[in-house]
Amino acid sequence: MARKLKSDKVLFITALLLVCASIVMVYSASAVVALKVQHDTYHYVIRQAMFAVVGIAALAVAMHVDYRAYRNEKFIYGVLGVVGVMLVAVLFTKPVNGAQRWLSLGGLSLQPSEFAKLACVLLTAMVLERRMHRINEPRYALLPIAVAVGGILALIVKQPDLGTAAALLLIVAVMVFGAGLSYRYLAGAVILALPLLYILMMSAEYRVRRIMAFIDPEADPRGAGYQAYQSILAVGSGGIFGRGLNEGLQKLFYLPEAHTDFLFAVIGEELGLIGASCVLVCFAVIAWRGLRIALRSEDAFGAFVALGITAMICAQALFNMSVVLSLMPTKGIPLPLLSSGGSSLLVSLIGIGVLLNISQHATAEP
Repeated sequence: MARKLKSDKVLFITALLLVCASIVMVYSASAVVALKVQHDTYHYVIRQAMFAVVGIAALAVAMHVDYRAYRNEKFIYGVLGVVGVMLVAVLFTKPVNGAQRWLSLGGLSLQPSEFAKLACVLLTAMVLERRMHRINEPRYALLPIAVAVGGILALIVKQPDLGTAAALLLIVAVMVFGAGLSYRYLAGAVILALPLLYILMMSAEYRVRRIMAFIDPEADPRGAGYQAYQSILAVGSGGIFGRGLNEGLQKLFYLPEAHTDFLFAVIGEELGLIGASCVLVCFAVIAWRGLRIALRSEDAFGAFVALGITAMICAQALFNMSVVLSLMPTKGIPLPLLSSGGSSLLVSLIGIGVLLNISQHATAEP
């Protein structure tokens, strides 16, 4: 039996720091908008705090549930089935900003695609543990993953939400590559996917405008390039030390979605390069501790789950910060553990809890 270890305190403290920073920065970024739209300055921060409390409670539960219990095939396919039903259900909801991504349950809005990422991590880990000995026989090793994840991806794209679909695809690719799949298969898959990606990008006019705005944000600063342009202004005006907490200007109805997808821009403006760098360091620490847990896991299932959850959090953070800095076209992807958004925060904290449990069962240093 594996030696019992304490949970990874560095990972826990880092996650907790980001959640605490989330409460502060969501209030700073949303107070003025909340007063105008909801007639309550604290509307968004109270909701974020509520999800933070629920998320930390879920983290505590996940931390004390033996991760090997998730290996059960009926459990994993059951979770995947529930997520699939939720993804279908959102397609019958009223569109919000042209997308059908949220499901209202008891007055709360949940985003099923966030839970889909965690479900796909568990499924991929289970299949890889059983079939990684023939990983370079894709039809045998990867077909179950391709069928299940492909179905989930199709439903997410239908919403439409290409950003989350791309993040999920990257998570699975990282796990499969970690299992030893030859890079030639991954390169081949990317080449085959390029025509489909081109069709998806060109099939909607707003996506074309976003790509053009990404290439040259200043070409249409009041149209398609508005968000990217305002985001760069926010980050650039922060300098090294920032304007000061709650002193940002771009959040005052200039930068759309300042408390959600573009919270990192507010951090850059108010806390400057130092504050933005601290956020980057926190995610680097999560990547380091997550990979360390994966390497020290006592079995393949734990290693793949740890790798997948680490990729889930860090890849999404990379996507979000790249969008804010105009290194990628604008997409609606929240910054994990920081942005206002209950589903993202809840799933990220559950993932951290699972990582902490895996660390308790870890073997000695590799």
